[in-house]
Amino acid sequence: MAERSFFVNRAPKSTKSTVSLPSPTMATAALISENLKFIWLLIKRTDGVILNGLIAVGTGIGQAAYTIISFNCPCSSRRNYLYSLAVIGAPALALFLAGVMMNRSTWNLLSDCRLRKCQKLLRVAALALLRSVVGRVMVAPMTWVITSFLWGQAYTCALSEFVDPRTLENFPSGQWGSEVMAKFPCANSVPTELESFSAEIGRRLNYESQLIALLLVAGMSLLAFILLCVKRCTSPLNCQQEDYWSQYRLHERTLLQRTASVHAHLLAAQNVKSFFGFVALEEEDKEELMEHQSAYPICSTDWNRITGVYLYTEKKGLPLYSRLNKWATYNQEGTEAVEKEMVVLN
Repeated sequence: MAERSFFVNRAPKSTKSTVSLPSPTMATAALISENLKFIWLLIKRTDGVILNGLIAVGTGIGQAAYTIISFNCPCSSRRNYLYSLAVIGAPALALFLAGVMMNRSTWNLLSDCRLRKCQKLLRVAALALLRSVVGRVMVAPMTWVITSFLWGQAYTCALSEFVDPRTLENFPSGQWGSEVMAKFPCANSVPTELESFSAEIGRRLNYESQLIALLLVAGMSLLAFILLCVKRCTSPLNCQQEDYWSQYRLHERTLLQRTASVHAHLLAAQNVKSFFGFVALEEEDKEELMEHQSAYPICSTDWNRITGVYLYTEKKGLPLYSRLNKWATYNQEGTEAVEKEMVVLN
């Protein structure tokens, strides 16, 4: 019996040939869409370098805007330190957690812990997540912290009450105390006889704050360099094959997501049609779904086999670049080979 199509009772084709020209608005939208796709593809092809830069720039701008618009030092002993610590630490922690949640390696690790017992994952998970955390997740929080120190307002607010008045020349001896020193970040709160010391205290604390920021930049740069050297030295691949592996992962992820979307759409259409007897589709979906007449559900076992943390392995000298690549290779040898090899995390 011939396979039934989703679409029946098609209208007869018109005998007149008409050509519809796109409107200027549609042409502009299409041009913008193509440019955005090109930019996103370029970002992905550069292994996240440009994306990390955009994240850093956006975070820096956000921190600067917050400092200018919303920062308001309480100028009170003990409150200054807590407020400044919250201004620097709370957004950095939120950005770190957001980065962890958006990082694919996090959920691959959790999937492996659920499916394959965590004892087998300690060595692999540490290696797989270290580069991801340092290279992507830490960009936004560290940018927030470094920008905060570069501006210096939070550091000045936090440390003003700890400035030793004895280090200030001609500072009145009777004006010592943390309550007095805590008022210096607020120009209107400083006693009149001490206003001349505000500029010196501000310069000193700004110097310390910016010095810490520069040391953090140098430390993060050195750490990134060391991790990159360690990664390259311990990798079983040369530079050419490492680049190829990166390209393979990019294309596999893109094709997998695109194909999964079409498969899910087609399977949903089949089930809806089975329930109602017909399915209502948009015009742009019909041509795509007509090309693929049927879809079959994929068992959970196969999904589990292609999901999880993965490091590069080989089979008889041939590279296995991903779990999907490994599944496809062993699947050609039969079910027993798949069952034997895919449960082991290499």
